[in-house]
Amino acid sequence: MDFETLTGVMRRLALEAGDAIMEIYGSDDFDVRSKSDDSPVTAADERADALISAGLRAAFPDTALVTEEQAASHGVSADEFLIVDPLDGTKEFVKRRGDFTVNIAFVSNGVPVRGVVYAPARERLFYTLADGSAVEERGPFDKDVPGPRTPMSVRTPDNGALLVVASKSHRDAATDDYISLYDVADMKSAGSSLKFCLVASGEADLYPRLGRTMEWDTAAGHAVLAGAGGAVVAFDDHAPLRYGKDGYANPFFIAYAPGVELRRG
Repeated sequence: MDFETLTGVMRRLALEAGDAIMEIYGSDDFDVRSKSDDSPVTAADERADALISAGLRAAFPDTALVTEEQAASHGVSADEFLIVDPLDGTKEFVKRRGDFTVNIAFVSNGVPVRGVVYAPARERLFYTLADGSAVEERGPFDKDVPGPRTPMSVRTPDNGALLVVASKSHRDAATDDYISLYDVADMKSAGSSLKFCLVASGEADLYPRLGRTMEWDTAAGHAVLAGAGGAVVAFDDHAPLRYGKDGYANPFFIAYAPGVELRRG
């Protein structure tokens, strides 16, 4: 994989998908339907998926593609693949709360090594460069020419005063019980893969997820966090979270800045 080319293509497609999403987001009304797993889907999911998929297939025709909105791709098995969630946080989108993202990642041998997370309503764009390091770019954006980029780095956590972020739409008692094992100075909620990016930018130290997620939900955020010096591990045994699993389903996991003294749930 040519990572220089990949960076430019992922960034441009994320921005184009974000424009398509925001056009629908700004309309007076949009149709919300339920998929087979009862999760919501809108025209924004489908338009963004079509745009990103076409762009990736044109640029990287020999690389496998897995995307949430194309069920046929969920049986793909490859050592290297691109993985897409064209609109992560559809519930946030439907409720017009702004915390939704476009996610594109490249996975190699079980590890998400490059990725982009774009929050169009927040005008925040997080992505890995060709060397794997993570940066943030703020809008307004030029699709072809990157603007000023701020290097991202996790902060050095204080285990006596941790900054924790948790899901806005999927918070439950089990998550609260786990968070209570830590000394928390500040607790915030956020939607979609933005939670990974808040850890990557040093705005949080710890993001536990005790709920169902799929690899397309997490791969891009995981890549950005890794590029900023962070890590993602399975909740039960703290082993590194791997990708390319059968069915692309994740176990519960913990995303964190090194230095956090992880607890056992």
